[in-house]
Amino acid sequence: MRKSLVALLFAAALPALAVAMPGGMQDGQHPGKRAPHMFHGLDLTKEQQREMRKLMGEQMRQRHEITQRYLDKLPEAERKAMQNDLDASREKTHQSMRALLKPEQQQAFDEGMKKMEEKRAERAEFLEWKAERDQKN
Repeated sequence: MRKSLVALLFAAALPALAVAMPGGMQDGQHPGKRAPHMFHGLDLTKEQQREMRKLMGEQMRQRHEITQRYLDKLPEAERKAMQNDLDASREKTHQSMRALLKPEQQQAFDEGMKKMEEKRAERAEFLEWKAERDQKN
C-alpha cells in the first residue's frame, strides 16, 4: 500500500514537475512564472494567484484522498499490478521528456529527478517510521 501511495503521490506530482521545469508552461504576461493554461490571459492579481494555487492544492489533496479510499479496497494483486503500470508509465514519460531536451537540459533534468527521488525515498522512510510508531501506540 505504501508503494501505491508513493506512486499516486508521484503521479500527482509529475504534472507539477513538468510545469516547474525550466521552459515549462509560462503565462506570457508574467515571464518566468508558471500558470495553468486555463488561467492564461486572466491577468490575475498576486492574491488571486495565491488563492487559485490554494484551491488547486486542496483539490489535489481531495482527489488523492478519494483515490486512496478506493485503492484501499483493492486486493493486493490488483494494487501491485496498478503499481507496475504506474511505474512503467512514469518511466516512459520520463524518457520521452528527456528525449526532447538538449544535453545540458538533460543533465539538469536528471539532477532534478534525482533530487525528487531522494525526497520521495525520504518521505517513504518517514511514513514507514510513522506507521511503525503508530502501531506501537
